[in-house]
Amino acid sequence: MEVGQLQRSFVEYMASLFREGFLDAQFSQLQQLQDDSNPDFVVEVVSLFFEDSERLLNDLTMALDQPNVDFKQVDAHVHQLKGSSSSVGAQRVKNCCVPFRNCCEEQNTEACLRCLQQIKQEYLLVKNKLQTLFELEQQIVAAGGAIPMVQ
Repeated sequence: MEVGQLQRSFVEYMASLFREGFLDAQFSQLQQLQDDSNPDFVVEVVSLFFEDSERLLNDLTMALDQPNVDFKQVDAHVHQLKGSSSSVGAQRVKNCCVPFRNCCEEQNTEACLRCLQQIKQEYLLVKNKLQTLFELEQQIVAAGGAIPMVQ
């Protein structure tokens, strides 16, 4: 694929991620912090988000699997996941955390488990979408092009 076509694909794909609510303005803010002195900034920050999220999702799974669920601990993990997803602009993951925290407040294990499944699903979706985005970026650079800035 030629550079111009890859760049158009990138711009269209980015627009779809915002339009479909996977990403919000915070992701654009991250992109603006990336420059020639730190060309992998966004990939590095998002990779940390992936690591952090997977740890938190595992912690949540284990915490909700206990016979006596510690809802304060579950809520602390959800709060952390909300902050982490908010910091990278993973809007749909962040939005799933609000009802999850309400279920913790109500100490409703079944509802918490449903929320956990929804968050896991949204997390996997955004992870796959961002990995595809980064692969497109790599293809553009490998073809000798520059990554288009998307507003």
